[in-house]
Amino acid sequence: MASDTLSVLTSGAAEIVPEGGLQEKLTLGRPLRVKLGLDPTAADVTLGWAVVLRKLRQFQDQGHVAVLIVGDFTARVGDPSGRSDKRPRLSKEVVQAYADRLLGQFRAVLSDERLEVRYNSEWLEPMDMEDVLKLTASYTVARMLERNDFAQRYRAGRAISIMEFMYPLLQGMDSVAVESDIELGGRDQLFNNLVGRELQRDYGQDPQVVLTMPLLEGIDGVEKMSQSLGNYVGIFEPADEMFGKLMSIPDSLVAKYLRLCTPLGPEEVDDIERGLNDGTLLPVEQKRRMAREIVDLYHGRGAGSRAEIAFDLVHRERGVPENVAETPIPAAVIVDGRVWLPRLLVTLGRASSNSEARRLIDQGGVRLDSQAVSDSEAEIPLEELTGKVLQIGRRWFGRLEAPG
Repeated sequence: MASDTLSVLTSGAAEIVPEGGLQEKLTLGRPLRVKLGLDPTAADVTLGWAVVLRKLRQFQDQGHVAVLIVGDFTARVGDPSGRSDKRPRLSKEVVQAYADRLLGQFRAVLSDERLEVRYNSEWLEPMDMEDVLKLTASYTVARMLERNDFAQRYRAGRAISIMEFMYPLLQGMDSVAVESDIELGGRDQLFNNLVGRELQRDYGQDPQVVLTMPLLEGIDGVEKMSQSLGNYVGIFEPADEMFGKLMSIPDSLVAKYLRLCTPLGPEEVDDIERGLNDGTLLPVEQKRRMAREIVDLYHGRGAGSRAEIAFDLVHRERGVPENVAETPIPAAVIVDGRVWLPRLLVTLGRASSNSEARRLIDQGGVRLDSQAVSDSEAEIPLEELTGKVLQIGRRWFGRLEAPG
C-alpha cells in the first residue's frame, strides 16, 4: 500500500528534494501538511496552474492536509521567477479582487475536506524591521545569485531590485508560518522552495520536502502557459471554447497534456506516447481524446463529446452551433439605419481597431449565417443583420439582435 501511495504522489513530478525525502515523510504516521502557494496576479485558473493544484488534490485524497497559501502579500512584491526584467507591482485592491475571484476556482479542483486556506498577509504584514533584518540575515547575496534568472540579469547588467531578492525569503517564511512538511510548485519555483527549507532549519523546524511539477506550455506550443501571453486555457472557460483551444496545440504536446491535465494513469499515457512515437496511433485522434478528457474533467461527463460535435459542425461542416448567445447590435454603430461591419467588430471587442477588423473581413475570417463577408467597406442595413449569426474567427458566434 505504501509503495502504491508513493507511486501516485510522485507520478509526473519533475524534481523531489531531497531524494527519498517524501518516502521518509510518509513514514511519520500522521497527515502531512502539504503547502502550495499561489499569488493572485491574474483572473483565471489555467490548465497550467491546475497541474500543481491537481497534485495537491492527490495528497488530499491520500489523507493529507492541503495548505493553500493565497499570496495576497507576495503578489504585491512580485515573483521574479523566470523574468528578464523587473515585475510591475500590483496594488492591494487589485490583488484582493483577483484573490476573491480565484478562490472559488481553486475549490473547483481541491476537496473542501482536509483543506486549509491561508492568506500570507496574516504573518508578513505584521513583520517589523527587526523581523525583516533577521530574515535577510538568513541568506546571502551570493546564494541569491545562484538563481539562474538573477545570475543572467546580473551578467547582462540588467537591474535587480532588493525587493526582488526579498521575494524568495518571503515565500520561505510562508513555509515557516504554516510548518509545512511538503511544498509543491512548478519547476520554476524550485529555488524559492529550497529557500523555504533553509529558513525552516533556521527557525528550528524540520525542513520541508520539495516536489515540483513540469511547466505546461501554452496552446502556442512555445511559451509557458500564461494569461499575459494569451496562450492559456482557463478551467472555467465554456466547454466549446476549451475544446477548440485544445485542438490547436501542436501534436508534439499531446502526450504531455494527457499526462499533466487529464485523469489518465501514467501507464496508459506511456502506452499512448509510444504509439504516437512509433506511428501506430494518430496524433489527431489522441488530441481529440485529450480535449474530451479535459472538458469532461471541468464540465462533467459527456461535455467533451458534445463539445467535439460542436467543433466538427463549425470546422468540418462550416455550420453554426445550436446554442448561440444573443448579441444586441450597439446603437452607436447604427448610422441612418445601416451598420458598417468593421465598427461593429471593434465595438463588440472582437477587433482592436477598424483596420484590424478590415483585415479579418478581407481574409475571410468574418461570416454571416455561414457565408463569408467579402466587402469590408459595405454598410449593411440593420434589418439584414438582425437575426443572423455573426461568426468571427473559428470560435466566436453571436446571434445579432436589434438594440432594445
